[in-house]
Amino acid sequence: MATEGICAGRIVIITGAGRGIGRAHALAFAAEGAKVVVNDLGSTLSGESTAETPAEQVVSEIRAAGGEAVANGDDVASWEGAQRLIQQAVDTFGGLDVLVNNAGFVRDRMLVNLAEDEWDSVVRVHLKGHFATMRHAAAYWRAESKAGRTVDARIINTSSGAGLQGSVGQGNYGAAKAGIAGLTLTAAAEFGRYGVTVNAIAPSARTRMTETVFADMMAAPDDGFDAMAPENISPIVVWLGSAESAGVTGRMFEVEGGRLALAEGWRHGVPVDRGARWNPAELGTVVSELIAKGATPEPVYGA
Repeated sequence: MATEGICAGRIVIITGAGRGIGRAHALAFAAEGAKVVVNDLGSTLSGESTAETPAEQVVSEIRAAGGEAVANGDDVASWEGAQRLIQQAVDTFGGLDVLVNNAGFVRDRMLVNLAEDEWDSVVRVHLKGHFATMRHAAAYWRAESKAGRTVDARIINTSSGAGLQGSVGQGNYGAAKAGIAGLTLTAAAEFGRYGVTVNAIAPSARTRMTETVFADMMAAPDDGFDAMAPENISPIVVWLGSAESAGVTGRMFEVEGGRLALAEGWRHGVPVDRGARWNPAELGTVVSELIAKGATPEPVYGA
């Protein structure tokens, strides 16, 4: 691994880093000189525990290439687990510079068939799992800032097109990912005073969660470029974790293959102001006018 690089010496936590996109992030950060805490529970696609230790495997890869890494098996949606994760980075490497929230799983179902536990478990891991780690990391950075030490920290969250545009059969996942988008905006506004930027990505790549969704895109490429490879997502995450990204916060990046775009979320439309309370009977024409002036919504995935 590089002793110099865009993230040389930076201390990075990546959740859900045992496989897929998270693993690619861990290897990419290490290749740019970062010290990496590889968090992964080793769970199945639907969230059940297994005896596997994918985090240890990724740590071994990083160390074999000359990098520095340590494994963590805490549940990021557990308040105590998230706190231990942050503390492990501080205790092992002496601090924390970057938190990449990536952990999650799916339990896809049409809303009319979605069970309560399938809702709760997905929202817990994705949304609470982002909040809990952010909360404890921010507490550390706030204490550092108040102690007079310079903080130049980064949080990179993982949303999804399912959260930005919706996705048929993924109401629980889409709601959690939409929540992450909103949480990113709030955290960016609150944490800036401590020297912390907060951004998010909406990635599209081949992972265990997307292999059924993108089944028709999984064939080997003819041109040698695998547009669905998880490794394509990591460059923007590594850059956002670097010192170079200090002026960027509260943003959402869509990334797939070699495509990178800045997603623009809910914006104020042109209003119609009556200057008094509306009568319901008047609103049919008004709403039609507003819709005619507004942008056409992006299509919902699977609709």
